[in-house]
Amino acid sequence: MPSTIPHPHAWLIRAALLAMLILAATGYAQDPIPRQGYFEVRSATTSLQNGVHLLDARLQLVLSSDALEALDNGVPLTIELQVQIIRVRRFYVDAVDAELAVRFELEYRPLSQRYMVRNLNSGEQSSFATLFSALNNLGRISNLPIIDNALLEPGKSYRVRARAMLQTEQYPAPLRLLFFWRSQWHLQSEWFEWTLER
Repeated sequence: MPSTIPHPHAWLIRAALLAMLILAATGYAQDPIPRQGYFEVRSATTSLQNGVHLLDARLQLVLSSDALEALDNGVPLTIELQVQIIRVRRFYVDAVDAELAVRFELEYRPLSQRYMVRNLNSGEQSSFATLFSALNNLGRISNLPIIDNALLEPGKSYRVRARAMLQTEQYPAPLRLLFFWRSQWHLQSEWFEWTLER
């Protein structure tokens, strides 16, 4: 009897098909009050420790109805924190000298009824009993290294800005196209900006 070898991206294909069914269903659903969702950077500061600038930030992450339904049906969501280091220039447009993107994957596992949060940059993973506790953990950024002070030009002034967004690049192209036309998937905060203390 021939054995079957699962496709290496089988979970992604299943997730994409499931999400497309969800999107089709929600398109015809009579939901009078759809949850729009929103992302917000509520506060952000940096501190210099041992020659490295560390970021502390608080994010408000509210998922839309579409994102919640996809998550509950096994589609992992990727939440990205973007950080830019901007050099202030007097006579020219300010320059973005460095950029950092930290991605977190949020996944619901029905068998264990747990929410998993995985830092895709470091591989660190945590498990939570509720979605509220998982999003609360995602919204607390502490001591995140963003740049070595030695890489910054002496005597120059710098600004830092950060934003959070729901990232959909990891999904297949047809699914990304569907997301493009659905406003509930366009979750992105405004830039939160402050002066880098040196």
